[in-house]
Amino acid sequence: MVKMSLEEFEDAVRDALDEIPEELAAQMDNVVVLVEDDPPEGDPDLLGLYDGTPLTERGEFWATGALPDRITIFRNPTLALCDDRDEVVEEVAVTVVHEIAHHFGIDDETLHRLGWG
Repeated sequence: MVKMSLEEFEDAVRDALDEIPEELAAQMDNVVVLVEDDPPEGDPDLLGLYDGTPLTERGEFWATGALPDRITIFRNPTLALCDDRDEVVEEVAVTVVHEIAHHFGIDDETLHRLGWG
């Protein structure tokens, strides 16, 4: 397991978000990105989770009182999966892109086919 402080891990997530092209980031709507140590009980290997309504499924009245969508990146399973700091940074970047893709309505099957699984 790679040793990385919460602050260092949050920096890796922030750096991954900074790599998202501006044109794409500008289209993200009502979404927040969070870091948590552990995933929900029962799914200990989960690296990230999108919780919300994809842009492709929002109707014209969707935003009325809607809470932000949430993308959560899980620190401990990511650190356990990786062998070194560089691998953590790479895995975080892949996970961030994967979860943002869900925000845009792209499913897991398509992401795996494209190499972002």
